[in-house]
Amino acid sequence: MFDHSFFSSKLGHAALVSIAAMITFAVFTQMQQDLATSNMLIASTPAVELA
Repeated sequence: MFDHSFFSSKLGHAALVSIAAMITFAVFTQMQQDLATSNMLIASTPAVELA
């Protein structure tokens, strides 16, 4: 579909940078969701006190 001449052009470089930015953003948002979920799980555990 794409050959070497496409990726060596300015448009090809822009496409690769755009793909890398989308992957980075997806990984970053997934990490943020994982951190928020783990914090919510810790905060939602009931505190039990023994008398």
